[in-house]
Amino acid sequence: MSTLARLKRPGITGKLFLAVLATATLVAVAVSVAAQWSFQRGFIGYLNQQAVLRMELVLPRLAAAYGEHGSWGFLRNRPEVWFGLVGVGPAHPPDPPEPPDSPPSAAPKGPMAEMIASDLLGAGRRLSLLDSQRQRVTGFPFIMADSEQREIVVDGRTVGWLAMAPIQTVTDAAAVGFLDRQLLASAAAVAVAVLLSAAIAWWVARALLAPVRAVAGATHRLAAGGYDTRVPVRGRDEVAQLAQDFNQLALTLERNERMRRDFMADVSHELRTPLAVLRGELEALEDGVHQPTPELLRRLQQEVATLAQLVGDLHELALADVGALAYRKEDLDLVPLLRGELASLQAEAAERGLAFEAGLPAGPIAVSGDERRLRQLLLNLLANSLRYTDAGGSVRVTLAADGGDAVLDLQDSAPGVPEELLPRLFERFFRVEASRSRGRGGSGLGLAIARSIAEAHGGRLEARPSPLGGLWIRLVLPRLRRRGEGEGA
Repeated sequence: MSTLARLKRPGITGKLFLAVLATATLVAVAVSVAAQWSFQRGFIGYLNQQAVLRMELVLPRLAAAYGEHGSWGFLRNRPEVWFGLVGVGPAHPPDPPEPPDSPPSAAPKGPMAEMIASDLLGAGRRLSLLDSQRQRVTGFPFIMADSEQREIVVDGRTVGWLAMAPIQTVTDAAAVGFLDRQLLASAAAVAVAVLLSAAIAWWVARALLAPVRAVAGATHRLAAGGYDTRVPVRGRDEVAQLAQDFNQLALTLERNERMRRDFMADVSHELRTPLAVLRGELEALEDGVHQPTPELLRRLQQEVATLAQLVGDLHELALADVGALAYRKEDLDLVPLLRGELASLQAEAAERGLAFEAGLPAGPIAVSGDERRLRQLLLNLLANSLRYTDAGGSVRVTLAADGGDAVLDLQDSAPGVPEELLPRLFERFFRVEASRSRGRGGSGLGLAIARSIAEAHGGRLEARPSPLGGLWIRLVLPRLRRRGEGEGA
């Protein structure tokens, strides 16, 4: 059934081949038919033109014969004399004339056949002689409405008219043979053109669609899970752009799959550690190895809090991924929000021996946002700096208005982050193992959550090396302008 379906529905290669072939065939046939029609019409016009020239040659002879005899009586019932004057032949008359639309009769025999053959398509047989009253004297018996007529003038007086019946169709054997040869040559040219078109169409269909077929095959492998599939990019046309876009898609899917696996591994690792501690301590309590001292209970409570924080962070990230995080935005002043978070961390900074430097503006910096989420954003950024700055270092915080934005710069001292790893700081569970290791605490989700909150408020987070030797985090949020505030404020 599948084979029959493929035969009934050709692929894109077959469709393109048929389309190109059909177009080329139609063009070749149309050109051939138009050429044949034009040639035949032109050939008949040429023959009629030659016949008119023949008339011009006959006129002087007829005028001289009339001047010699004084009337046309010498031609009545004497076709041999008439045909001698018009140049068909001497005393032997030709076959009786036929109407122009009648089928051709058998060719005459003997000497007359040779003389008539020398006449251009029987031009002499199509000549008619009319008297001055336009009454037929001799010659072709049919005077047609479109016949060519010439005056016969003797001594300044019109004594008669010479009429030539035009050729409507080609019936002469030689002319018919010539036309047949032309038609045969045109048919051969059409056949050759169709064969060449078929070859070119097949080559074009195969050559142009080869990259498309490669992309189609790679798509099947990609859908089956082969995220390392790539397509070679050749040229700069639309097909090459398609291949480039496919490679970018495959790279993105491969990276997402790697991040998904790393994420699952990190989640399981983060959950396993506090669970293993809890399980070990609880088993020790059951076996009587440990006593439920306040210190032990405090450690168990810390592990439970770590689990709760991790689960809460994962839940928030899951909601952010589907756009389900609830935000209740209102007009807020960032200055008191930031001042409050700095105050809450002063004790921890002092405990770690860190110097807190804050540069806050005297006036308000208004933004539109969710107060709870913005507090969470500021806390995550500040806690990250405190957690990953060596004891005795410093943390510098500045907030300022820059055009239409509110800009928060958070710089800390060593240890720093290699510049090539800066773009990955906001990935989930990412840590710089050499310096900002897990031993310093945290779930590895704080900066990822901070970026999600910043983007939900129309802002962005950037990471760069700090002049103090550590990390420089910049938060940019769109600022609300007060009435009367200029563009340059």
